[in-house]
Amino acid sequence: MNRGRIVGLMVVATVGFGLLSGVAVSQQRSLKEQLVGTWMLVSNENVNTDGTKRQIFGPNPKGIMILDADGRFALIAVNPDRPKFKGKTRLDGTAEENKAVVAGTVAAFGTWSVEEATSTLITRIDASLFPNDEGSEQRRLITLAGDELKQVNLNPGSGGRAEIVFKRAK
Repeated sequence: MNRGRIVGLMVVATVGFGLLSGVAVSQQRSLKEQLVGTWMLVSNENVNTDGTKRQIFGPNPKGIMILDADGRFALIAVNPDRPKFKGKTRLDGTAEENKAVVAGTVAAFGTWSVEEATSTLITRIDASLFPNDEGSEQRRLITLAGDELKQVNLNPGSGGRAEIVFKRAK
């Protein structure tokens, strides 16, 4: 092979690799695109202002968060160890039973967006089991690593700070 042809092939290869790396960069998904899907609750720890920790939903909480591509979300988390009602329907709960259910359950839906620069998930609450949250905007600092999503809610309805972990549903 002559020297000119080798130089020409090197130029073509360099340009080709440059184009391929540009394609790879353009195929990286935004944080919002990566969050779209169904997430299962792994843990939810509430940290009080004095540093004490509580597991409001118990050591093995159950929950789901759905973030759809159109910007709608639904979230429910429950303590699976909350007491069963003695009555036959949910309307037959005693004051004590109802209090345990409300303390061990959170549910909300509304819209969501992401502030990419600060890795912040923003939810706008249309309706919630805790009526004081309705119409509010909640901001959660997030870390996404593979199929694990960690959130820090600096202002949860339970007070203190909530540290929440989800795994992508499969």
